[in-house]
Amino acid sequence: MFIDVFAGHYEGDFRYFGTRRRVEFREAATGLAHGRMMVTLKGSALIVCLWTTVVNGLPGGRLFKPGTTIPGETVMNFCFLSPHFPPNYVHFASHLNRLGAKVYGVADASWDSLDARLKESLTEYYRVEDMEDYDQLVRAVGYITFKAGKVDRLESFNEYWLETEAALRTDFNIFGIRRDSIERVKRKSVMKAVFQKAGVKVAPGVLVESLAGCRDFIDQVGYPVIVKPDIGVGAAKTYKIHDDEALAAFFADKPEATYFMEEFVSGQIVSYDGLTDAGGQVVFCASHVFSQGIMETVNDDRDIYYYSLRELPADLVAAGEKLVKAFDIKERFFHIEFFRTPPQELVALEVNMRPPGGLTTDMFNYANDIDIYREYANVVVKGRFETTVTRPWHCAYVGQKFSKRYKHSHAEILHVLGAHVVHHQPISGAFASALGNYGFLVRAADVDQILQMAAFIQEKE
Repeated sequence: MFIDVFAGHYEGDFRYFGTRRRVEFREAATGLAHGRMMVTLKGSALIVCLWTTVVNGLPGGRLFKPGTTIPGETVMNFCFLSPHFPPNYVHFASHLNRLGAKVYGVADASWDSLDARLKESLTEYYRVEDMEDYDQLVRAVGYITFKAGKVDRLESFNEYWLETEAALRTDFNIFGIRRDSIERVKRKSVMKAVFQKAGVKVAPGVLVESLAGCRDFIDQVGYPVIVKPDIGVGAAKTYKIHDDEALAAFFADKPEATYFMEEFVSGQIVSYDGLTDAGGQVVFCASHVFSQGIMETVNDDRDIYYYSLRELPADLVAAGEKLVKAFDIKERFFHIEFFRTPPQELVALEVNMRPPGGLTTDMFNYANDIDIYREYANVVVKGRFETTVTRPWHCAYVGQKFSKRYKHSHAEILHVLGAHVVHHQPISGAFASALGNYGFLVRAADVDQILQMAAFIQEKE
């Protein structure tokens, strides 16, 4: 690429093979140099390949020798789908913006309804009438591309939009998961095959195609079995079937979606959560232990709590890293769930290519005294995770549901637990059946204290 220099001065933005660059330099010593440079890009710097001494008919002198390195900075175009939800994800936009990325929001919410911090962080906001209309999203990303140049990253951090993200990345040649690999992270039947290939134990399962086929499977594994949508978010329309009568009832009223049946596994749910860099290296990891599964929480209308571990079990890290590699997770958050069954055996449940839900990203911060939103921006913009993780605290999410009567009021909880309560807030209705209508984040160095606080918050009248 060629750029022109007049009187020893150049300042401006330009794009170099899809990467926006900001370059400024001055040559006070000569002050008269004019010329045209042919440059190439190496990292965040320009390398001079050729210098000519005449430009637009003006004679000049040599300002830069071939091989000269000119420092500059890369400006990234980041397209954020549905940046307003959930509300705490505004911090992703804020930190990306602070590091110099141009953040473009695309959603169906009105501009006036957006959080003020989000408005300040967005370079521009493109409102669509319907996020489910793919053609509208194509026009939105096309507009951003026309105005700002190539979109470098496109994310929503939301399970619901994973397939839409993959389609847009494919159509606009954007880094990340694309159409050809989305099935392995969305379809539980395909996901299970990846687990097995990676050498990680899974519960046997089969696609639900006929009543006779399901009975053959149950003859092998026995009751109970779990049936769930092959593509689904959370525990929506997931059932535990105990006998032939329940199986027949399921088929009599089976939804249209493709279902997957698997052997019921009894054990405690634990997660391996984290973030990878663009090369697929895990740069941050954590683990959480759950009071019970989301299926039981939703179907039986239970309260839930879960808490982070200060020390990650070696077998969990080993299994988690195998799956990160098997699924080729690059520059993404991940949330991988396992059952820990007696005697201390791990069985993979599912993988999610997004941050763990609810307030878990905030729990990362409180458990480690870090800012995971800033560190994500560092990974994306700078290519590195800059904070040392020491895990000085266990941090727990403890939920309450408006349908239940609790012994202790919110005021009493805050008074008794004091500084151990690091955050509390209402929970969006979209998450309420799983996480409750109100959530408390508590932290302590001792896990027994965490369990006592969870019991106190959820104690019933």
